[in-house]
Amino acid sequence: MLKRTLDTELKILYPFASNYLDINSNQYHYIDEGQGDPVLMVHGNPTWSFYYRNIASELKSNHRVVVPDHIGCGLSDKPQDFEYTLKNHIDNLETLVKFLDLKNITLIVHDWGGAIGFGLATRRPELIKNIVILNTAAFHLKKIPFTIGLCRNKIFGKFIVKNFNAFAWPATFMTVKKPLTPAVKAGYLFPYDTPYNRVAVAEFVQDIPLEEDHRSYSELKKIENKLKTLKCPKIILWGGKDFCFGDVFFKKWQEIYPDAYFKYYKDAGHYILEDEADDVISNIKDFMERV
Repeated sequence: MLKRTLDTELKILYPFASNYLDINSNQYHYIDEGQGDPVLMVHGNPTWSFYYRNIASELKSNHRVVVPDHIGCGLSDKPQDFEYTLKNHIDNLETLVKFLDLKNITLIVHDWGGAIGFGLATRRPELIKNIVILNTAAFHLKKIPFTIGLCRNKIFGKFIVKNFNAFAWPATFMTVKKPLTPAVKAGYLFPYDTPYNRVAVAEFVQDIPLEEDHRSYSELKKIENKLKTLKCPKIILWGGKDFCFGDVFFKKWQEIYPDAYFKYYKDAGHYILEDEADDVISNIKDFMERV
């Protein structure tokens, strides 16, 4: 395992101790801070646990905060021969939950972390106390933006994502309406500084299951079919200027969970925890206190 050393500025933004779980000879990185009922935060692509840094710092005084980096992401190992499928990411998350013996979980999901997190929730609903939904999906995507389609192209998609950083780098400005500071941009890009380290970023895009014969189509369909069986309380907090997960996804969640509390931020982008950090965190805290 190649352990990454955080520089001083990044350590200030991300002041957490690193923990590692060996899963099939790959080191799975996670933060585990605080005490109390656990809050499990699941990131998407091309972020890592860094995305949840502010809410993790806020909640750890009263809760046990657990935030993993998927294999290939963040400070986890980046094997080149790993099968970066939805099922394998869910398997890894379930392994971590079992290892840490997490129960009464508040699940927070964002981006492709929605499919992974809801994959866990639909497998083990008895472990989930409530769910926070942030600009994500756990059902089939009818279409994807043109820019993401380019990165998914079977001929050149992987090449441009890995060699020209055509996914993680654009995400530092396409996902927000309030520009990120240089230090925060550097934090997002820190784990993905070489083509080798961008393997999962490329594979996550390839794993978007649009076609019925796609390797992850049946897994996502299985999750989608079980979404309505999850009866725990839910809150939907949504950025209305999301170029990827647009209003069609927001409306779909409202159809699936009509009783969920929601708040729509019309001027926030995909990285809602950057554009509206204070209000989103406040709403999550209030929701958790109510339920």
